[in-house]
Order: sequence, then structure tokens, then C-alpha cells
Amino acid sequence: MAANDTPQICREQAQVPYREALETMTVRNAAIADGSAQELIWLLEHPPVYTAGTSADPQELLDPRFDVVKAGRGGRYTYHGPGQRIGYVLLDLTKRARDVRGFVHALEGWVIATLADFGVESWRAQGRVGIWTHGPDGREAKIGAIGVRIRRWVTMHGFSVNLSPDLSHFGGIVPCGIEEFGVTSLAALGRNVTAQAWDEAMLAHLGSFLAHLEEPCPPELA
Repeated sequence: MAANDTPQICREQAQVPYREALETMTVRNAAIADGSAQELIWLLEHPPVYTAGTSADPQELLDPRFDVVKAGRGGRYTYHGPGQRIGYVLLDLTKRARDVRGFVHALEGWVIATLADFGVESWRAQGRVGIWTHGPDGREAKIGAIGVRIRRWVTMHGFSVNLSPDLSHFGGIVPCGIEEFGVTSLAALGRNVTAQAWDEAMLAHLGSFLAHLEEPCPPELA
């Protein structure tokens, strides 16, 4: 890709309401597909909200104490709120390998590489969407969520990573439909990571993430 095709980077300091972000992202997705807007990496935080993916099961909404929004992405219910960093990734895959699985694999790898910068080993788990690590009790726990949608080969939505959210807020749902495992955060693991520090670490890996999108996904997700 040419240098002028580098995605725009937008880092929000204030919280962005989820419905507002969803509308902005939907409009930008269409504009990228039409060739009238630049690709976008949008890093931000939301006020507390539960979002429902296209596979959401109403029985997994246990306590709708916050606004519940249909997100249009894949997956089930998830929580977003203060202390959680969101990355919305709007890229044109017609300029890269047209490989949805490869895009998700690269997105997961980007989060995993960034967590390693803060001394947290994390991984993909077969049959379980998201990014996993060992919680304070030594058991596997989810530290990051992945949810994407692709329209006209332009991606939208992306990932969330738990820096220091109120983990009790996840109790209102069955996160991503997985009851057997809990959720954790960098703060719960003894890492005090600000949104600014997280963003800078992520963006240091941006070139590697984009390079992975030039090739189809490897045959296995190991």
C-alpha cells in the first residue's frame, strides 16, 4: 500500500456514548467503501453499556442495569464501560488479502502483542472467542473481546481490552455466552496502565498488524 493510504488515527480522551459511536462508525464504513474517506483506527472509551451481537441470546442478559444496544457485529452480549479501551478498526480489505478469518487472527495478535508489552501473557483459545490470560486466581479468564462486522469488504467494530473497569458490571450478562470462565483486567493483575500508555503501545505495533493483513490467514489458529 502507498504511504498516503495509512489509516487515520483518532484517540479520544472523553467518553463517547455507544450509540453515537455506532452511528459514526456506520457512516465512516460506507464512506470508506465508496472511496470518499480514509481508513480509521479509532481508540476510545464508552459510558457503561451492554451491546448485543447478532447471536445474542436474551437469556444471557441477566440484569440489564445499563442501556442495551443492538450492535450489528458478530457475537453475543458484551459490556463496555469506563476503564476499558475500545479499538474500532475500519479498514478496506479490498486493498489487502480478502480474508475475514485472517483479519480476526491479525486483530487478536495485535492485542496479544500489546498485552505482552505490559508483562501479561495472553492467547487465543480454540472454541472461545476473545483474548485469554490467567486471572489472579490462576484460572483462565477473559481480558479482551473481539467482535467485527464486514460490509462491502470494509471492516468495522474491533476489540475491547480491560484496563481497569469495574468487573462487577460484567455480572449483568453472560459475557460472550461463556459461563465457565470469568473476566479479568490489567488492574486486577497488578498492572496500572493508563489509556494513553495503552494507545501508545498499540500504535507501536500498528505496522506489524497491517503487514499481517497482506497475507491470508495461516491454516491453523495455534
